[in-house]
Amino acid sequence: MNSTLNKQVSVRHLGRIGYQDAWDEQERLFADIVALKLANRNLSADAHQSTPNYLLFCEHPPVYTLGTSGHESNLLIDEARLASEYGATFYKIRRGGDITYHGPGQLVGYPILDLENFFTDIHQYMRLLEEAIILTLADYELRAGRIDGLTGVWLDYDGGERPRKICAMGVKASRWVTMHGFALNVNTDLSYFTHIVPCGIADKAVTSLSAELGHDVPLDEVADRVRQHLGALFAFVY
Repeated sequence: MNSTLNKQVSVRHLGRIGYQDAWDEQERLFADIVALKLANRNLSADAHQSTPNYLLFCEHPPVYTLGTSGHESNLLIDEARLASEYGATFYKIRRGGDITYHGPGQLVGYPILDLENFFTDIHQYMRLLEEAIILTLADYELRAGRIDGLTGVWLDYDGGERPRKICAMGVKASRWVTMHGFALNVNTDLSYFTHIVPCGIADKAVTSLSAELGHDVPLDEVADRVRQHLGALFAFVY
């Protein structure tokens, strides 16, 4: 464990940003934290520098991403058609999970955390990310939860007739430093999901906050609620 724990989290709102640009920023912050942890190994405990933590919020232009455990066959049209007809791009990335879609009206959160500042348990980390989204949806009077064996957050999740995913998740962690994160459908154009088998799951639907409520919701309002719930669950200091 770090001898100097830092629960301070810097929140950054990146706005609408290209997927590659956001990925590059994640990689930069991730590499800086890992480098600091490695440097601390060569220092006495009382000389250790505390590692920073970040929470990035953004939305992306239309893009499909495929995780390391995914199958490219779950992209149902070719990349050239994605670009020419739908203005979308495609990336293979180093995170857990299968294929998902990011686009305008979706709240994407990238926590870049040194978990040694909090706890060292990836399972707990994933469950707390999910819980923050579940609590956020409860603020809008939507009852959401988990489905055994599947990541993310779902509506009609407990044996209902029409389970539907509202938030996808996929993370990477190395040396207890995290990157990637969650994508909550707020005002998302759900038609883009018809071009993939979302998260590799063919028999379940996808939904959004606006589809469930019948009206759009300000993205910054939802981001603030997620920020508050993450802060309470992880004991973040903002």
